[in-house]
Amino acid sequence: MRNGMSDPLSPASLFALGLFAALWLIAGLWAVGRGIAMQRRSAFVAGQTERLASLVEASPQLPVIVRADWRIEAGERLGRWLGLDGGPRNFDELRGLDAGLDAAGHEALRQAILGAQRGAKPFTLNLTPRGGSRTIVFQGMAAPPAVGGPGSVLLWLSDATDGQQALVRARAERDEAMAAFEALSGLIEAAPFPMWFRETDMRLALVNAAYVRAVEAKSAAAVIDEGTELCEPVAGVSATDAAEAARAAGSAQQRTVPVTIEGERRIMRVVDVPLAPEGGRVIGIAGYAIDIQELESERGAHRRFVDTQRELLDRLSAAVAQFGPDQDLVFANLPFRRLFAIGADEVAEARSFARLLDAWRDAGRTPEVRDYPQWRQAHVDWFARAEAGEEEWLLRDGTHLHVVAQPTPDGGLLLIAEDRTEQVQLASTRDTLLRVRTATFDNLFEAVAVFASDGRLHLWNQRFRRLWSVDEPTLAAHPRVDQLMNGLADRLAKPNQVSIVQEVIRAATLERQQRVGQIRFRDGRHFDFAAIPLPDGNALLIMLDVTDSRKIEGALRERNEALEAADKVKTAFLSRMSYELRTPLTSIGGFAEMLQAGYAGKLGEQQQAYVDAIIDSVGVLSRQIDNVLDLAQGEAGTLAIERAPVDVRALLDAALGDAAALAEGEKVELVGQLADGLGRIDGDAPRLSRLFAGLLDNAIRYTAPARRGDGRVLLHADGDARGVEIVVSDNGPGLPEAVAAVTRGEQAGTQSGGIGLALARQLVAAHGGTMEVLSEKGQGTLVRIHLPRGA
Repeated sequence: MRNGMSDPLSPASLFALGLFAALWLIAGLWAVGRGIAMQRRSAFVAGQTERLASLVEASPQLPVIVRADWRIEAGERLGRWLGLDGGPRNFDELRGLDAGLDAAGHEALRQAILGAQRGAKPFTLNLTPRGGSRTIVFQGMAAPPAVGGPGSVLLWLSDATDGQQALVRARAERDEAMAAFEALSGLIEAAPFPMWFRETDMRLALVNAAYVRAVEAKSAAAVIDEGTELCEPVAGVSATDAAEAARAAGSAQQRTVPVTIEGERRIMRVVDVPLAPEGGRVIGIAGYAIDIQELESERGAHRRFVDTQRELLDRLSAAVAQFGPDQDLVFANLPFRRLFAIGADEVAEARSFARLLDAWRDAGRTPEVRDYPQWRQAHVDWFARAEAGEEEWLLRDGTHLHVVAQPTPDGGLLLIAEDRTEQVQLASTRDTLLRVRTATFDNLFEAVAVFASDGRLHLWNQRFRRLWSVDEPTLAAHPRVDQLMNGLADRLAKPNQVSIVQEVIRAATLERQQRVGQIRFRDGRHFDFAAIPLPDGNALLIMLDVTDSRKIEGALRERNEALEAADKVKTAFLSRMSYELRTPLTSIGGFAEMLQAGYAGKLGEQQQAYVDAIIDSVGVLSRQIDNVLDLAQGEAGTLAIERAPVDVRALLDAALGDAAALAEGEKVELVGQLADGLGRIDGDAPRLSRLFAGLLDNAIRYTAPARRGDGRVLLHADGDARGVEIVVSDNGPGLPEAVAAVTRGEQAGTQSGGIGLALARQLVAAHGGTMEVLSEKGQGTLVRIHLPRGA
């Protein structure tokens, strides 16, 4: 039905129309759903954008975009950070007069942004705004095109004020720590004793140079690589075991072990220290070893010294006790224990000083005081004193103690007590002796002065002061000898003689030699003086007034001169008379011998007896004249001895033969005991013959009248290599005192025995021998003569 009413729709059309409607509905529904989704997404994005904006605002970093035309996109914080009134909108607004960046900082930022725009080169700048103390870090880079467009630069600004200061402090602390670490490392390396560090596995990780030298290794690396240990295992404990024990204990552990260092055995104190920072886990074990060989040696020496000192203190006479810092008795020597009646058990008990004072008080070994508690506390305070204290204790039994309390450096006390009872008594006696000495000095007849070794006047008596007319204050000033004597020179007749006094005193004090001298005062007095060295180094000057002695000496000298003149006259007279007597005597003897020989005819018996008597008398008188002449020459010192070898036995035999007739006539037994070894001596034979004959003659003549037929004279002679000894003895009455005086050379005499013995002594002396005469009244006389072999 194309030309009328329209034809009804075909099914296909209806299907298409329905399909289209369905599609349209579906599209509408999808569009609605899409719109809702987009709305939700938009709301999410908006919320996310707000959150990001808040996050950026709260972030410590501020983003800034600088576009190619130098416009700026940034928040308000940029203005606050730079001290500007508002947020800048272009780059030039970043620089202000009183705020913002200064010219140098602004230009530096501009150049950095240009570099980032042209070469996409990032940069970092630290800039400080004007008038502030902030430090702002500018970190810039080329921005993505989507962010700011082409040529834009993204800046991130952060306030690094606190961080920069902390960084500066951190850097300073780091530098200090590094310097300290380097110093500590240098110190450890330069340490003179071995040091090391072990890691947690107990292996060596670090050693110093001293460790390397101790183990004689090439280097520290070689020690670590080879694990060379300094300490050898002791009692099964190695060095790593000791370090492990220190880690387990959590504290330093030390031990003393022998170690071989550079080939020498030493005693070392080894310390292992676990390292745990702030009490955390142990990160390693540090160790060091200190050589205590000398310390141990010194300790041993100190112990030996203490033992020796205590042994020595036991030998001292002074009482010594030692108290420790706790005021307990540590040591007391034997004198101390005896003096204070302390037993060995009390010393071992280590009683306190205060308790000992109480015990001593009860035993009467402390002085009597009014307030004992106060006295006791004052002595207990000795321990706190800085210097020694000294006291004198007078005990009840009269004992005087000198007590010295010496604080020791360790807080203890050394107590020394010395019994001075005897010294006090001696001091009293000395004072008495000094007073006696002073009184004695002042009453001496001599003037006495004592000079010290330095020449100063030390002591003097009143006679010395009066002798030199010196006042007491001058002498009390103890002047030197030169000063004293120079002021006294005008008292002498010859003032320069004062130097003689000074010289003898100097010789006595310095040279320790005794000297004497003589001086004369102006008033005519004469003094002999002597300086005598004393044992204490001083010199004693003694001056004796010899004025009267000088006068007597002068008179004696005049008398002696007169006696000498008279003696010379006597000697001359004797010599002359001996010569004058010898001449007629020789004539008488000659004529008598002629008569005896019969030149005048034969003589009768009576005449012959007369002639024999004359000849005998002439011989005796001739010998007496010879004796007198020899005696006179001996006294005058002119006796001449003619020396020649003399047979001593022949001389003695001849003397015995000549004396036999006299002995027989006097009824005296004459005995000769002559040894075989008499030999010869050098001497004058005639004079020796007269010597022996005279001794025998005197012995016979003195013995005969007293013994009446039972007298006995002995001649004994013996010899050796040095000389001969001749003894003539008798049992007569002994020599008279006058004759004995002659033999001693005390006085002259007229007795023939005295003259004979005196002459015998001179003849023996002239031959270089000695003569000894022993006589006892009623017992007899003995004459012993010793004559040497040579002159």
